[in-house]
Amino acid sequence: MVSSPPHSEAGPALRPRRHWFVAGMRGATAVPGLVLIAAYIGFGGLAHGLGLAFLPTLASTLFVWALPAQVILVGGLGDGTALPALALAVGLSGVRLLPMVVSLMPLMRGRRPRLWLELICAHFVAVTMWVEALRQLPPVPTEGRPAYALGLGAGLTLMCVAGTTIGFYLMSSLPGPLAVGLLMLTPISFSILLVRNAAVPMDWFAIAAGTVLAPLVAGSPGGLDLFWSGVGGGTIAFLAGEGLARIRAAQT
Repeated sequence: MVSSPPHSEAGPALRPRRHWFVAGMRGATAVPGLVLIAAYIGFGGLAHGLGLAFLPTLASTLFVWALPAQVILVGGLGDGTALPALALAVGLSGVRLLPMVVSLMPLMRGRRPRLWLELICAHFVAVTMWVEALRQLPPVPTEGRPAYALGLGAGLTLMCVAGTTIGFYLMSSLPGPLAVGLLMLTPISFSILLVRNAAVPMDWFAIAAGTVLAPLVAGSPGGLDLFWSGVGGGTIAFLAGEGLARIRAAQT
């Protein structure tokens, strides 16, 4: 089922917050959310195969809430990695989400900033949440955006909890290569969504620059390859756009 973002007429702006929360949960059932369920089925199977218990596996989905960091976590636990080193690796992996949080928070804030509400919204920001919120939040009236963002994040989280549970208990019938393949669905889906959402030439240039940088920074310490390729590609595109704008201004 594919959900469409709501329209921003004057009437809907008067609707209660619970309406926008429910609308956000419906928005979570769009195709990227369904792809995320499949990826978490693979994660649940991977965690079971490494010998982890169900409750810690489920807790990682609820509290870490970022698939690459979760794979680092369960892989490190399965290999017996020292906990301080593992905590550092997971923390560094989460750094890649900081630019996403910064770019998304103005959309999720609403008219009256509330720190506690913003912190909850920020917790839900991961790749799929970022892409879908950028697509779905702009048509939502400003007053309804915090509740919509919470509903979208809660809906995605519940779907991933379900996927983790299914994968964990299906491990006996889930082939190892299939579990690994399911984990790859999220980056593939993210790449497709980036291309679909590209609206201006600089968007395409940022995607191209990040793609070129990706193999150059692969294997960066702390799992920061995605961070460097994303931030680096976006920075190069921004600087290129600013340079072109100045050249055009000088010519006019």
